[in-house]
Amino acid sequence: MEGFSNIKNKLLAEQVQEQIYHYILELSMRPGDKLPNEFELGEKFGVGRSTIREAVKLLASRGVLEVRQGSGTYVVSTTPSDLDPLGLSGVEDKIALALDLVNVRLILEPGIAEMAALNATEESIRQLRYHCDQVEEKIKAGDLYIRDDIAFHTSVARCSGNMVVEQLIPIIDTAVLMFVNVTHQKLTKETIMTHRAIVDAIAAHDPIGAKTAMMMHMTYNRNMILKLMKEEKEQR
Repeated sequence: MEGFSNIKNKLLAEQVQEQIYHYILELSMRPGDKLPNEFELGEKFGVGRSTIREAVKLLASRGVLEVRQGSGTYVVSTTPSDLDPLGLSGVEDKIALALDLVNVRLILEPGIAEMAALNATEESIRQLRYHCDQVEEKIKAGDLYIRDDIAFHTSVARCSGNMVVEQLIPIIDTAVLMFVNVTHQKLTKETIMTHRAIVDAIAAHDPIGAKTAMMMHMTYNRNMILKLMKEEKEQR
């Protein structure tokens, strides 16, 4: 029974670490920001201090948190080391990074959507609709939807039926976590509209429509980044 109890506690700590991580993102916390103490976090997530302690250890091992004896727990990165496959977490100018990344995505993803429209199966389209619905539900509820957005783009890649593409898009999309607050939650209406257009075109096996819809989706993001860059430059 003790072994079962240990497994149960470990699973609970893993769940709570995800909740704490999303809490960090939702509050737009930055490296150097201090987390509430164990008691406050325990109250918030409805678990004991020992579970919070284990969850914090897990996030510390992933490079997100740092426990400073006698001082508290601090954010050191908003991107877990296991979710930074491109090794870009050290780049300081996140807006410039966002622009570079969206430029690469503009090269890749419209073509992938076109391929998806040609090769999508009924099952892959069903999965794509599910992830599209999840993003829309989270947006309307005011919840963080970054993971669902990643799942959506991964699903488009799966619709392409190309094994290399399927591996490539998740790598690019996980990098979006590094600048979640640059464009996300700012383009909610545009995200819902363009995601729906992408799904409808792929489901209709319309390659030109799918490519155009994905181009529009990426362009909205790129224009927002350029706008933010301009505002930042004017503030200097």
